[in-house]
Amino acid sequence: MARRFDPSASGGKLAIASHNPGKVREIGALLGDFGVTPVSAGELGLPEPEETGQTFIDNAKLKALAAAEGANVPALADDSGLAVDALEGAPGVYSARWAGPEKDFSLAMERVHEAMADSIDRTGRFVCALALAWPDGHCEVFQGTVEGLIVWPPRGEKGFGYDPIFVPEGYEETFGEMDPSEKHAVSHRAAAFKKLVAACFESG
Repeated sequence: MARRFDPSASGGKLAIASHNPGKVREIGALLGDFGVTPVSAGELGLPEPEETGQTFIDNAKLKALAAAEGANVPALADDSGLAVDALEGAPGVYSARWAGPEKDFSLAMERVHEAMADSIDRTGRFVCALALAWPDGHCEVFQGTVEGLIVWPPRGEKGFGYDPIFVPEGYEETFGEMDPSEKHAVSHRAAAFKKLVAACFESG
């Protein structure tokens, strides 16, 4: 059985191992009903560890364990990215790095578009791995995906990252065009969070 998050043990504080404000906002919205006070690694002054893992789960665990140790409270890390079939799964775990040191995702989306060239196969998926770690080194991991199509040009200003070029299966809008509440209901992060919440947060 998975270890459960006990808000009373840390005053509800949960370190979010991310310097991405959009990601921290989404996580806060998804965990708002469970007595959690999310605080970002940036706010805590924690450095971003080098992501040396070969999979999303590897990197999520690495980040969560580093943040839990550094903050001395439970920590949640998300490693997520876009996997494009025509690019044999790229950018994958390198999704953030495709945006360069300035984290310019307009550049990253342009790189995806150029790499796909005239490929007929537009399929891809967003993948999210979540790792919940404690200062004693215990770690629980969960993964979710959402299938969809890569489109060009980018559409919408509401999301972040690669959202403006991704249309989830069964929809016509990109994640960048969707209302955030609608995106939260169907995203890769939502799928992973359902598993996390059922295992570590819900009572019963």
